[in-house]
Amino acid sequence: MTPAGDIASRMKKLRKQMALMKLDALLVPSADAFQSEYVPASDRRLAWISGFTGSMGQAVILKNKAFLFVDGRYTLQAAKEGDPALYEIVPTSAQSLNDWLASRLKPGQSLGADPWLVSADGALGLEKSCAKANALLRWLEVNPIDGLWTDRPAPPASAVEAQPLAHAGESSKDKRARVAALLAREQSDRLLICAPDTLCWLLNIRGRDIPYAPLLRAFAILDRLGGVDLFLDHRRLDFFLDRDVRLHPPNSLLAHLKELGQACKCVHLDPKQTPLLLYDALKFSGARITEGADPCLRLKACKNKTEIEGARAAHWRDGRALIRTLHGLKAGMRESAAAELADHWRAREELAQGPSFATIAAAGANGAIVHYRARKGRDALLKAGQPFLLDSGGQYLDGTTDVTRTVFIGPGSPSPDMKRMFTLVLKGHIALASAVFPRGTTGLQLDALARQFLWQAGLDYDHGTGHGVGSYLSVHEGPGRIAKSGPGAALEEGMILSIEPGYYRPGAFGIRIESLGLVVPAAKAKGGEREMLRFEILTKAPIDLRLIAPRLLAKPERDWLNAYHLGIRKAFSGRLERKTQAWLERQTRPL
Repeated sequence: MTPAGDIASRMKKLRKQMALMKLDALLVPSADAFQSEYVPASDRRLAWISGFTGSMGQAVILKNKAFLFVDGRYTLQAAKEGDPALYEIVPTSAQSLNDWLASRLKPGQSLGADPWLVSADGALGLEKSCAKANALLRWLEVNPIDGLWTDRPAPPASAVEAQPLAHAGESSKDKRARVAALLAREQSDRLLICAPDTLCWLLNIRGRDIPYAPLLRAFAILDRLGGVDLFLDHRRLDFFLDRDVRLHPPNSLLAHLKELGQACKCVHLDPKQTPLLLYDALKFSGARITEGADPCLRLKACKNKTEIEGARAAHWRDGRALIRTLHGLKAGMRESAAAELADHWRAREELAQGPSFATIAAAGANGAIVHYRARKGRDALLKAGQPFLLDSGGQYLDGTTDVTRTVFIGPGSPSPDMKRMFTLVLKGHIALASAVFPRGTTGLQLDALARQFLWQAGLDYDHGTGHGVGSYLSVHEGPGRIAKSGPGAALEEGMILSIEPGYYRPGAFGIRIESLGLVVPAAKAKGGEREMLRFEILTKAPIDLRLIAPRLLAKPERDWLNAYHLGIRKAFSGRLERKTQAWLERQTRPL
């Protein structure tokens, strides 16, 4: 955590620079030019100026005040990491950034923003907000933070790695042909690719530019014949990609876009992924722009047979690592040691490439901080009589995992209140995990299944219920998601999504139960008229029986849990150390 004194000094220098630039306000998002969720150290401008290290947030710095906008996952973390004397926390559930700007900016004031760090879609919202306030939105040629950040790390430049066909399941050439056909259908000449996960999926390559995701940051342009112009330093590539993949220096991208515009080419782009600077480069050079969702999103999300088998295999190995981790937890252990234990066991598994995100190991009250991060020297002890929340995942060459289990640290017994809250969350988890739904159903329509029992008790949680997961790509992948608001794509066969309801009581404890589910066809019901889908639960990790209040479970729920645990026992029978095997037998006994 950056000392408050350092943040205050940086803020003072930044405000001087803002005055020289005649800016009344400055927007600082937690983003890079690729709109990455996890940004490399070289692009963590928000953390540098605020101390907030979460993966999503935005700051607005005024002449005398500063505001930090975060969603429900990060409100408690932002309060802990930020200095209340420097920043006021604004939960986006109460007021969005755009609504705040429209109501708080004064006529004639100027708001500065970096067009590399704001998507074309995000820019539209900022422009409308400033117009409502009669304020001026200025797109900056130079980010004022960059000149002050004297010890800024160098941008990542990892070597490109091939994702072999044995794991990808489809050649890059075939993928490009499928996407090119979609371009031809809508009469677009080119597709501008800005998202690292799309690029890596399409070309069957991986990299190490972004923390926790095997991605490389580069821009590319796909043409209607399946050829690709890739803007990447050639020194990062030591193998032949494809004769139809043309390599260009990264700094030639803007000139290339200008040429497309001058030739009046029609370029498809996703405004949510494309930085405003590139959008404007096309627009003002005369290109015709077709805006819409990245056509690779759906193709990438619907895993092929090879990727599905890889996901199942990765989850078996991941389950073994997590079982060993849970067995090793004990009172007196520090949170950071518990996180290291999970990372240690995963690293020993075949094809392991590292965590898929920073492991969340949260004891007691820290579990109420949705994206809590234990820090050595300031982390809590796992104490007897308290719940402990472990949210972790792994990257494997054949799949990506994400799993949360909340366990009780003994000896002793959980309080009736703990058991009730845990069981309400579990009931929601089972309801969604066992749901059968017709083709075309969206996550928006399914979300209430996971919340219903909490709602009946007057409770809820302030995060989505599920997100898509990639195949040795990003742990958070669109377009599939399960949430009670926002856009939602239909869930399709082959998609992998998380199911993660929770409950959080500030100052006391947090509960979350998360498993990944593969969307598969459901057996046809007798007399049924429509094709139905369901989830095949991939995650193999026991659910702590000590935290369950059995009287609150209906028989179908109890049957589901017993069947789930039986499947885990069978999957690992004879595949664990004797003591761990005995522990697993106890943890998965019939309820």
